[in-house]
Amino acid sequence: MTTQTQPQSPVAVTPPLPTRRNAELLLLCFATGITTVALLIVEDNQEQGLRWDMAGYAAAYLVLFGCAHLTIRRFAPYADPLLLPVVALLNGLGLVMIHRLDLGLGTIGGHDRPGAYQQMAWTLVGVLAFALVLVFLKDHRQLARNGYICGLAGLVLLAIPALLPSSFAQQKDASFVKQNDAKIWIQLPGFSIQPAEFSKILLLVFFAAVLVAKRGLFVSAGRHVLGMTLPRPRDLAPLLAAWVISVGVMVFERDLGTSLLLYASFLVIVYIATRRISWMVIGLTLFAVGSVAAYYLFAHVRIRVQTWRDPFADPEGSGYQMVQSLFSFATGGVFGTGLGNGQPDTVPAAATDFIIAAFGEELGLAGLAGLLMLYTIVIIRGLRTAIALRDSFGKLLAAGLASTLGIQLFIVVGGVTKLIPLTGLTTPWLSYGGSSLVANYVLLAILMRISNAARRPLASRRDPTTPIATASTEVIERV
Repeated sequence: MTTQTQPQSPVAVTPPLPTRRNAELLLLCFATGITTVALLIVEDNQEQGLRWDMAGYAAAYLVLFGCAHLTIRRFAPYADPLLLPVVALLNGLGLVMIHRLDLGLGTIGGHDRPGAYQQMAWTLVGVLAFALVLVFLKDHRQLARNGYICGLAGLVLLAIPALLPSSFAQQKDASFVKQNDAKIWIQLPGFSIQPAEFSKILLLVFFAAVLVAKRGLFVSAGRHVLGMTLPRPRDLAPLLAAWVISVGVMVFERDLGTSLLLYASFLVIVYIATRRISWMVIGLTLFAVGSVAAYYLFAHVRIRVQTWRDPFADPEGSGYQMVQSLFSFATGGVFGTGLGNGQPDTVPAAATDFIIAAFGEELGLAGLAGLLMLYTIVIIRGLRTAIALRDSFGKLLAAGLASTLGIQLFIVVGGVTKLIPLTGLTTPWLSYGGSSLVANYVLLAILMRISNAARRPLASRRDPTTPIATASTEVIERV
């Protein structure tokens, strides 16, 4: 008796999802090309002549980010392919503008002001930090396990400039420098550090870890007032702690920018975690109370507000920087004067706090809008990563990192354009500043690690006769 075998069902074989690493490499070459062309335009308009060493700079820049690309290809192959090229372009354009300001002030190679050579060195350090984070941070959930340690480290870094005694600083060959009335720098032999740039990342990790672990407390029932569900008084402790921290930074270090950035970032993360408008109302109320109290208690806050309201009241004194910034935007108009053809060096701190004004003069409204669109790409891709991710901590952290970039950009551009009072923050990846540049590259590496987890295919067992394409896989493909 013969047995008849049934034909087996064909096995559906689906090719693996593309990692898009080749597209990333192509975009990096494109970013290097734009940066090189911008540098050549500046050199030509400043009558410096076109030299062969420009090709060497372009090659070195491409090699540097090529190494970062290889690190991603090896340790985070499914990471978002747009993030690194966009950041490389922003960093390159920032280097070009800082070099252009060096030419305008005649301080090439000098050490009396921020310069492009120093920023190039910090770019190398930042990319190295980016690579190290990707290599040693295998999973972003490792940060959640050390959330309280990150929070403590962030608070310590935030408080160091204000709490460490000056006598101890002198004995250790370190001193604290007040810049623009803000005591936020630690001057060490050969370089300076701004600890708050790193503390914002550590505190974001802490906020996300606490909100995930204690989410039940934040969404628990409370009183219903005016259509809103208000939280219970004992659940307000984290919000009050964030408010006290931000006020403390503003009082003891006179750093309005960091204070506003930390508080706004925490408020956004709380709203994302709870989806309760009542937390936003309470947070904004505390912010309004603190702002009004600070205005009447602290002279430096009053000066900032008065300068914002009418910079022309003292155009040669406290309002000089803002007046020059407004003149730069007016001179640039829609299409700008052209790279190397303006006078952005007339604005104080043009390479740091007011680099947006320098771009506004030489690239105009159209060029400045293009720069803001590059930031928008980074922010949107970060938010899409948060949407696609499956674990709550990763969602909150990715959304918090992306929101922090957006908040910082709004604070900087709003202050320079006189929309809000000046705060002293730098533009991420664009302005001169070693601490800011390295910290933002660390932030980018964490975001890349999270995006790698969001876009990575699911490793699950399937029956050979079932289709391999699922809704979750389609979400990953779209991201």
